[in-house]
Amino acid sequence: MFALGTIINTIAIILGGVFGLLFGSKLNEKQQDGLIKACGVSVLFIGIAGAMEKMLTIQGLSLISSNSLLIVICLGLGAFIGELLHIEEAFEKFGEWLKQKSGNQNENNFVYAFVNASFTVCIGAMAIVGAIQDGIYHDSSVLVTKSLLDFIIIMIMACSTGKGAIFSAIPVFLLQGSMTVLASLLEPLMTDLALMYLSFVGSIVIFCVGVNLVWDKRVKVANLLPAILVAVIAAFLPF
Repeated sequence: MFALGTIINTIAIILGGVFGLLFGSKLNEKQQDGLIKACGVSVLFIGIAGAMEKMLTIQGLSLISSNSLLIVICLGLGAFIGELLHIEEAFEKFGEWLKQKSGNQNENNFVYAFVNASFTVCIGAMAIVGAIQDGIYHDSSVLVTKSLLDFIIIMIMACSTGKGAIFSAIPVFLLQGSMTVLASLLEPLMTDLALMYLSFVGSIVIFCVGVNLVWDKRVKVANLLPAILVAVIAAFLPF
């Protein structure tokens, strides 16, 4: 079946969002704010764990840090490209369009919830690897596992930030579905090193989503998305 893993992932996000809204409607403003902060801290540690796994290694009795230069180059170039292309602005406009078309004009946090939820569930090696495996081997096991995680994440985010979180199902469906269709073309590019760099830089971008959830909007996360592409390209450079 076409993109079975992506379809399961999309349904899981929608269901998680619906359950989150049902529960969130019973919370007052203070409780919702506390849940947003708790969700933000969780996302921060998801990002930290993913980045530290690729950045720190144990050699003997010492803890060695590596890939610091990769962070600077990828995030620096990525932010520069993102600012030139106004990716954040385009993403927010898409969120505003969804807000109008879905009849949620009175939902103040709609775009905020949509943007943060989308980046949390779209970015990462599981989405890339899972979509490619689904396309080539018809193996949706990675995306099914991701679906369970996304169900919980979106349930909490919808509960704390609102309806916009449910609509993160749209970019997940489009992104992962496209990669499944193009899997045969993408597979040669996803070497072990490329996947490692992608996961590493992607985790840092996810960390930035957590920063925005805890401290309101501080980082233009969408403008950092090109950093992930730069990371994949870096894996093929001869130095």
